[in-house]
Amino acid sequence: MTERTARLNALRGLLRELGVFIPMGAREVVPAVWSLIEDADSDLPEALRPIFAEACREIRQIEARIKQVERQLEATAVQLPTVEYLRTIPGIGLLIATALVAFLGDIRRFPSGRHLASYLGLTPREYSSGLKRHLGRISKRGDGYLRTLLIHGARSVLIHARKQQPDRLREWASKLAKTHVHNKAAVAVANKLARIVWAVWSHARPYGLMTTTV
Repeated sequence: MTERTARLNALRGLLRELGVFIPMGAREVVPAVWSLIEDADSDLPEALRPIFAEACREIRQIEARIKQVERQLEATAVQLPTVEYLRTIPGIGLLIATALVAFLGDIRRFPSGRHLASYLGLTPREYSSGLKRHLGRISKRGDGYLRTLLIHGARSVLIHARKQQPDRLREWASKLAKTHVHNKAAVAVANKLARIVWAVWSHARPYGLMTTTV
């Protein structure tokens, strides 16, 4: 997925240097570039057309591999009820759910959602002096890959908070986004997601059936 994103960004960047602007969005890039390649009257230099065509083919090959992996993950998820439970959480898709189950193994290793969030490095460092308590940046301890996935999931929650069916998490995220810069809000939501993951996994219930707050 990272390789595909890098290739898409490189294509858009090169075209921008040539004065050619194409729509935002991963699904828009390759069709737009192919349209430029096939249009004899476009501003794309003739010498660069084969290079851009090869780049588009490479992106399609990467996408085909991604789809194959997704099909394999879907087949695995059917055999893992925990993955299906986790996928009911806003922001937690197939990739994040399977990664969590694969990396964490037994959720009983963590006494609480707070312990899981701390393990993933999503809790702020604390600096205390006297009667004052100061919270700094997140610790970034634990597995960086899982932390990154949860932050991506948190960004998805923030982006779609107002567009999708409201629930406690989305309402909370929407309010948070109004008072915090995007990156800080994303980390806070990722912390909340880690706690919800623990609760859903520990109780073996879909997110929608959880009645306790975390």
